[in-house]
Amino acid sequence: MSKKVLIADKFPEKWISVLEKNGIEVINKPALGENDLVEAAKNVDVVVVRSTKVNAEAINNSEDLKLIIRAGSGFNNIKTDAATAKGVAVANTPGKNAVAVAELAMGHILCLDRKIPSNVSDFNNGVWNKAEYSKADGLLGKTLGIIGVGNIGKELAKRALAFGINVIGYDLFEVKDVNFEMVSDLDELVKQSDIISLHLPANDKTKGMFNDEMFAKMKDGAMLINTSRAEVVNEDSLLKAVAEKGIVAGVDVFADEPEAKTGEVKSKLQGIKGIYVTHHIGASTEQAQDAVAEETINVILGFAKDGTVKNKVN
Repeated sequence: MSKKVLIADKFPEKWISVLEKNGIEVINKPALGENDLVEAAKNVDVVVVRSTKVNAEAINNSEDLKLIIRAGSGFNNIKTDAATAKGVAVANTPGKNAVAVAELAMGHILCLDRKIPSNVSDFNNGVWNKAEYSKADGLLGKTLGIIGVGNIGKELAKRALAFGINVIGYDLFEVKDVNFEMVSDLDELVKQSDIISLHLPANDKTKGMFNDEMFAKMKDGAMLINTSRAEVVNEDSLLKAVAEKGIVAGVDVFADEPEAKTGEVKSKLQGIKGIYVTHHIGASTEQAQDAVAEETINVILGFAKDGTVKNKVN
């Protein structure tokens, strides 16, 4: 069955070739933004995105759209309720970028403990501050609390355990096949942890989860790692906790993140001692993108063959 696929984010060329060899027309426009999709997606069967938002207008304006694929584990950048109302399937590629995100989360933990970015910045600016940067605690024997023990949380646990870090986990659902303690009380996990890493979707239950009340339960000087969704953390509460409790944070996501891949950026988290922010790159390794792309191709080819949608979320 002939299909027309619009790819609206960066996607490996070798996998585009696979689609074309299977008789699928590919429109590869990785620079498209949210507003561009209103017209660009009008006459295609499938839309593939990574971080680009697919809003209700783009979905409702479409004439042939039958499937939207998020090339990644989450799908909060897709207006799923609008897609469902129009009979458009939404799918994702769960677990394929878990290792990459876990690696970045572990990197943030190391950077916060040893203040690696600040070391480098000072050196490049001609500042020698060995006295300040010789005060790291070290990670051995610390307790890491993982909130959201899915594929990414499990991969982070493996890496943390290898560093001699004690790991405890919390999840709303039963989690099996882990070699660390799962706790049933979120507050207790927060109180016990020297490091907290968030691996949660953005929804009504998680929005603003880390607010003044939750930060008040954290240990003074504890770390918060967020490589999941910006909505999970109230940024004003985070800034207050950094100032009043000595909390330090490594985040890969933040409010009002630019949609473009390059350009200017403004955030209330800029210039705050104790906060390191990366460019929403958790899943952005070649290894992860290749695995995600392969799974995306599997979804498209299955749909083109008989209309079935693998990893359907709506």
